[in-house]
Amino acid sequence: MSVKVLFVCLGNICRSPTAEGLFKARLKELGLEDVVLTDSAGTAGWHVGKAPDERSITAAAERGVDISDLRARQVSEQDFAEFDYIMAMDEANLNDLMSFRPDDFKGRCCLYLDYAINTPEREVPDPYYGGAEGFAYVLDLVEQAGAGLLEDIQKSHLARS
Repeated sequence: MSVKVLFVCLGNICRSPTAEGLFKARLKELGLEDVVLTDSAGTAGWHVGKAPDERSITAAAERGVDISDLRARQVSEQDFAEFDYIMAMDEANLNDLMSFRPDDFKGRCCLYLDYAINTPEREVPDPYYGGAEGFAYVLDLVEQAGAGLLEDIQKSHLARS
């Protein structure tokens, strides 16, 4: 049995590939990369096929994580059949996801920061129009949320297998 997690932002070049990359790195450290599968996507299709923003790649690399091989794609209705967790980076993207979520979706579709324990933030801010500090802050937030999500997956899915 595997658990599948999809990280979603607007263009899939900043926040969601960063979230996926950090979460995947943590899974690898724990030997869970074959049990918990990940992907990322955007609600908009502007950047389909493109690598993450260079600033995201640099910020992740500064923490020892390589996300340069990821490529942007757009969310599809099929994702609701395939993924157990669909993690939106902000309310606007969550609303977009909910607008085409099938009624029979059995997984969890929510804000990623719902899993963050030590942050007052509810949304991962889009760093695209800012400087390097915004990209570093995104890493801080998604790292916190990743810890909480992993704990939930371990309790809800892995403890049973």
